[in-house]
Amino acid sequence: MNTNPLISVVIPAHNEEKYLAVCLESVKRAAAQTGDGQDSVEIVVALNRCTDGTKEIARRFGAVVVTNDDRSIARVRNAGVNASRGEIVVTIDADSVMSERALCEIVEMLESGRFIGGGTRVRFGRMSIGIFFSAMYVAWNLIPVMLRNRAALSGGMFWFRRRDFDRLGGFDETLVSLEDMDFAVRLNRLGVSRGLKYGTLKKSYIVTSSRKFDEFGDWYLIRNRKLTKRIFTGRDREAADRFYYDVR
Repeated sequence: MNTNPLISVVIPAHNEEKYLAVCLESVKRAAAQTGDGQDSVEIVVALNRCTDGTKEIARRFGAVVVTNDDRSIARVRNAGVNASRGEIVVTIDADSVMSERALCEIVEMLESGRFIGGGTRVRFGRMSIGIFFSAMYVAWNLIPVMLRNRAALSGGMFWFRRRDFDRLGGFDETLVSLEDMDFAVRLNRLGVSRGLKYGTLKKSYIVTSSRKFDEFGDWYLIRNRKLTKRIFTGRDREAADRFYYDVR
């Protein structure tokens, strides 16, 4: 009999046959570390405009599969969460890998009664001077958001309770980019109203691919600062298509 809350790990996926299996293997390893093992973890893969073997890989790992073909990552994320059954929800991108104790740490932090949810630290699959300074540039652009909300808002892999996701109305589907940071801001505000903190996993982390840098170049975000700023508005369809939806 399970004693831990059911955890749903939701993974949006657009033509991810190159990365998805490794991501799912990491989820399985992390699930095995929880008190009830893999029986307490549900995996949901939200397919988006896939034309490769992503669906077959997801099914091979026993994932629940849902499809949303809108050119909106917010809608894809919401479709995945809405198809899930877990009391606790974790979202991770298909080209990322979670560390072995990540799910255990998430449960511990949520059940401590001190956190509304949160994010984690992110490491890149490869590092270079260009990637380092690009990451610093992105972080610099997020500082005003954090100052306004008086919180250090981490991302990468988000974790929260399903009831709070429903209370917030999920990810904002009017946004074509930065829907994850917008969700973090609203989750933090909900936490503040309840005397809870927005947390960052201290021991666990994710490793994410450097594919955007592989595709565009390690210095692309800095060399194209106008495009980067347009992406950071969250509402520029042409910029989002250029950097996200029309890639691959």
